[in-house]
Amino acid sequence: MENEISVVDAKERSRYEALDAEGNLMGFVDYSLRPGVIAFLHAETLPDYRGRGVAGRIAVKSLDDARALGLRVKPACPFYQDYLAKHPEYADLVGEAAQ
Repeated sequence: MENEISVVDAKERSRYEALDAEGNLMGFVDYSLRPGVIAFLHAETLPDYRGRGVAGRIAVKSLDDARALGLRVKPACPFYQDYLAKHPEYADLVGEAAQ
């Protein structure tokens, strides 16, 4: 299925990865984890997969995980800064402690 995208936390690489149905890497976001805070450092969608909502799927999974784990979010990369500005449902994750 062409639209099948799974997003996994590849903890050993400190990044979330989006994979297609065959397991091919579609995109990723690198992160840094400190006590109580996750900083999203660099998000990238590989050229062949751009325009398919890959980065958005990664953002949703990573931000939902941060919420579930009680982490504050530091959006260090421009994509996450823009995504959070457009999605106020995640505003509670960013604040004084994450700055």
